[in-house]
Amino acid sequence: MKQFIFTALLTVIIGSLGAADTESFQFIDHLLRVQQAERPRIVEDAVVFTAPSSYRRVGIAFAHEGFGKVYWFRRFMIPNENAGPWIKERPPADLYRDSGMYFYIFTIPENLKGDLEYRLIVDGLWVQDPLNPDSRTDPASGITRSVVSIPRIKRPDSPNRGPEGTLNFTFYAPSGETVTVAGSFNNWDPFMYELRETSPGRYSLSLPLPPGTYQYAFFYRGERRLDPNNPRRIYTREGKAANEAAVENAVLR
Repeated sequence: MKQFIFTALLTVIIGSLGAADTESFQFIDHLLRVQQAERPRIVEDAVVFTAPSSYRRVGIAFAHEGFGKVYWFRRFMIPNENAGPWIKERPPADLYRDSGMYFYIFTIPENLKGDLEYRLIVDGLWVQDPLNPDSRTDPASGITRSVVSIPRIKRPDSPNRGPEGTLNFTFYAPSGETVTVAGSFNNWDPFMYELRETSPGRYSLSLPLPPGTYQYAFFYRGERRLDPNNPRRIYTREGKAANEAAVENAVLR
C-alpha cells in the first residue's frame, strides 16, 4: 500500500511539473519537505516559489524580462491520506487533495546579472511577495520589487564546440534509426532538425545559430532524451529537464 501511495504521489507531482522525467525528482523532494508556503528557496540551479492555495490564482513576472510575461503557479497536489485500501476503485478526483500550496519553478538563466527581482500577481493584483522579506524599490517608478539573491553558479563547459557560430549535436544509437533535436532555438519542434548518421551508430548535426544561450534535448523512438555527454543541465519553465549550450560572440563557450 505504501509503495502504491508513493508511486501515485510521484505521478501526480510530475504531472504538475509538466514533465515525466526523473530529473525533476529533486524538486519533488524539496516540495515534500515544505509544510506550508514559504519564502523562495534555491534548489540546485533553480528557484522554487510557493504561495498559499487559498488564493484563486497566482502569477509571477520578472524585472529582467521587463515584467512583460506572466508565469502562472500550479497547485501542488498530494495523495489523499484517507483513501484507504480501496484507493484504486475510487474516481480520480478522490485520490488527491490540495497540499495548501501553489508552486512555480524558475531556472536561473546563465546570463542573469545581479539579483532576481520580481513581482507577483495575486487574484488579479500586482503585489510584493508577502513571504519574501527582501525587497528593493525602483527609484524611477517608485515600485517595490521582491528580491532573491542569486549565488554565482559555475556551470561545466559544454561539449558542443563546433565552428564559429554553430552548435554541434551528437547522439549514439543503433544504425538506421531516426534521431532529431529540438530546443529553444526552434520552439521545441521535435520534427524540424534531423541528425545524419555520419558513421554507423553515430548521428550528428551542426546547426548555425546567433550568439545566445540555448536549451535542447534529443528525440529518439518517440521519447525525449537528454545529452549524456553534456553535464550542463537546466530545467525549462515547464519543469522539463534539458541540456544547455551557448554561442557568445560567434564562439561557443
